Parts: sequence; C-alpha cells; structure tokens
Amino acid sequence: MTLHWKLVVDANDPHAQADFWAAALGYAVEDNDALIERLIGIGAAPPELTVESHGRRAWRDLVAVRHPDDPYDEESGMGLGRRILFQRVPERKAVKNRLHIDVHSEPGTRDAEVARLETLGAAVVRHVKEPGGEWTVMSDPEGNEFCVQ
Repeated sequence: MTLHWKLVVDANDPHAQADFWAAALGYAVEDNDALIERLIGIGAAPPELTVESHGRRAWRDLVAVRHPDDPYDEESGMGLGRRILFQRVPERKAVKNRLHIDVHSEPGTRDAEVARLETLGAAVVRHVKEPGGEWTVMSDPEGNEFCVQ
C-alpha cells in the first residue's frame, strides 16, 4: 500500500513562500477560494482567517503549491499529487534544515537555473564540488536551504 503525502514547510509568510516555490518549480499555487467561500457561508470558518491573494480568497496562515499535471479536487482546490504546504509559524528559522528540496536542472544549465532562482529571491550559500557530484546550495527567501544540481 502506498500513502498520499505532502511536504509541509514552516514559514513566516506562507503566501510569499508559496509564490517563490511555485515560480521556482513551475508549480501552481492552489486556489481554495470556492472551499473558503462555502465554509464561510455555512458559518464553519470566520472571514478573519482569510486574506486576498492573487485576487482570490485564501487561508491567512497556510497555502499549498501543487504540480500542474497532477489531479486536484475541483471543489476544494487541493492537489491530490505532488504538493508542498506552507504554514505560518511564529518563530524564524534558527538552524540548518534537516530536510531540504533538491532541484534538478537540465544537464549544463545549473548556472542559468541558479541565476533564475536568484531573480526570484533565492541566494547562493555555497558551491560544492565533490567526487560524487557538483551542486549549488541556495537559500529561499526565508533562509531554507535547498540544492540545485
């Protein structure tokens, strides 16, 4: 039996993080507007738990991105495949990640991919060259490390 899963990332600004990672990976920011409107309409969620994002109502403290080719639930907007959920937490990142994302660029395009990610708000932490391979360690706009291979 296989399990459905998502990667959850703590964030100070989940919507900014979702926008960064959607652009970085070519993913879609999930649109939960219909679900939120329905929940507010029946009194199951208060409007103050929402914000406007991209002209639609979104949850204030969490938002996900999904692979654009994967299925999703049209009623809720939630992806049913590859997803990353960003949830607001009060504390800032303090130590090195124990889990990180590796981004695999096309052969010979790593430098161009690193430059593209920098224009989105990422920063180069260091370049690594070892007998097993070569990659660039970067940080996203909130300081979470990831690797570009």
